[in-house]
Amino acid sequence: MEHKGGAMNIRRQLSIFVENRPGMLARVCETMAKKNVNILALAIQDSIDHAVIRMVVDKATDAAHILGEAGLLVIEKDILFAEVENRPGILSEIAERCRDAKLNIEYAYCTATEKQKTGCVIISVSDPEQALKVIKL
Repeated sequence: MEHKGGAMNIRRQLSIFVENRPGMLARVCETMAKKNVNILALAIQDSIDHAVIRMVVDKATDAAHILGEAGLLVIEKDILFAEVENRPGILSEIAERCRDAKLNIEYAYCTATEKQKTGCVIISVSDPEQALKVIKL
């Protein structure tokens, strides 16, 4: 898989557990903005009464501390954060390399617009260090 531009590395993702009600995302984002923490990626998984806000930020340690002080439950986890070519098949290639190395992809989220040459993908995988070696973007 040839990759033009971008990089892949291991970063800390924050999982913030909140009530599933109006205003909770605003509260989290406002807390980050007031402390000058930039949100680079975000995904939300909801259930009936709770939601998990997953985010990658530019200052993970600071953000975890800030959110904890705000009374929120935060769990940190290493994930792969990659800038990839925005083309058909790129995610298939990543998934195949993980499969071939017997690495489980627990979840992933990504984004790009049709006009962007690259996009970003965040992958929670059973062994991030090994995945970094086998994907080789």
